[in-house]
Amino acid sequence: MRSRRRRTRAVLSVLAAAVVGVAGCDAAGGDSSAPEARRTPPAPVWDPSPGSVAAVGDSITRGFDACSVLSDCPEVSWATGSSPEVDSLAVRLLGRAKAAERSWNYAVTGARMADLPGQMARAAARRPELVAVMVGANDACRASVSAMTPVADFRAGFEDAMRTLRKALPKSQVYVASIPDLKRLWSQGRTNPLGKQVWKLGVCPSMLGDADALDAAAVQRRDAVERRVAQYNAVLREVCARDRRCRSDGGAVHAFRFGTEQLSHWDWFHPSVDGQARLAEIAYRTVTAEER
Repeated sequence: MRSRRRRTRAVLSVLAAAVVGVAGCDAAGGDSSAPEARRTPPAPVWDPSPGSVAAVGDSITRGFDACSVLSDCPEVSWATGSSPEVDSLAVRLLGRAKAAERSWNYAVTGARMADLPGQMARAAARRPELVAVMVGANDACRASVSAMTPVADFRAGFEDAMRTLRKALPKSQVYVASIPDLKRLWSQGRTNPLGKQVWKLGVCPSMLGDADALDAAAVQRRDAVERRVAQYNAVLREVCARDRRCRSDGGAVHAFRFGTEQLSHWDWFHPSVDGQARLAEIAYRTVTAEER
């Protein structure tokens, strides 16, 4: 009996050692000697060198008033223009020759957020690898403060536009520019007599109307527009953040301090050729930045 018990204890000891060895191997991932470098890292979601670009948005993306008064000038567009003075986002990403064949501009002067889903559908038909978005200024630039697009409607419009794109192109990337600081544009342009005359033709009346008025009502009106732009920019940033293949500029366009050289010398409100180049720089930095 004693001999049998000794043999039993010996067998149990061997089995216990084997179990410990197996457990130790599993805890180390199967082969504890395999270096971490052998594990293949996941592919990054964001591609900093897309092969095609489509642009959607409003007058800024159409180069409005950059070349001549009250006219589009898409060749100087920050997003897809061909002008060497601007070096648009498409040119910087693709090169000049390829950009001429692989970039498209579906922005429309006067467009608001409600127009974006339709523009996005047209852009998606080209199957671009990157869609550049700048929209929202016209939602604040209304005949009156009360006519500005409600924030909830603005959000619904942007979400609809993103759904439209994702339904057609689940993996296309999106760059979203913030809305410029309209109040700063007013403060810069109001010193120019020609600009103020052009403003009277209906350029952003909620902010630019009665440009020299500094009474309480005028200040309150401009402050209301400024707050609404901040709310729109928050929507653009939040909706974009929910999409793994969307990058916003983090407020860089809104923070950019447009000076007189960056404003149209026709209306002193829209970006000049130089201003378009600055927008292209901001977009390129965002698109090509390290994975965030």
